[in-house]
Amino acid sequence: MSAASTIAPASPLPPIAPRRLEPTVVEPQIEPRQAGTAQCMEALARANQVRLARAALKRDISAGHRSVTEVIIDSPWEAESMSLSELLCSQRRWGRARSRKLLASAALGEAKKIGSLTERQRRILVAALEAKLGSRLN
Repeated sequence: MSAASTIAPASPLPPIAPRRLEPTVVEPQIEPRQAGTAQCMEALARANQVRLARAALKRDISAGHRSVTEVIIDSPWEAESMSLSELLCSQRRWGRARSRKLLASAALGEAKKIGSLTERQRRILVAALEAKLGSRLN
């Protein structure tokens, strides 16, 4: 038995009849889209509100009107979903390297959200920040 004989079918296949596809008309659904659009617009408005409030918070921190330790302890609504790295980098002369080093010393991740910090983690982070900022001022 050769390899060619095992591959070929024993009998010819029946011909396949061509199918004709009929076009169907799809009626647009207006109501669900409008409800979805309203929800999307509300979500966009909320996202804009949070983004603008965060930008104002970062400007206040950068200008020295608010301290990072105050934000960590108080945890205002605009900073709840902000990452620790983003908050620390909003200070003057603080980049990713300095904030990463401080967070590593406090055993916290860069992506950790401020709102998800426990009281113990807040105290540890504030103590590390005050030690770092205090050593810089002396």
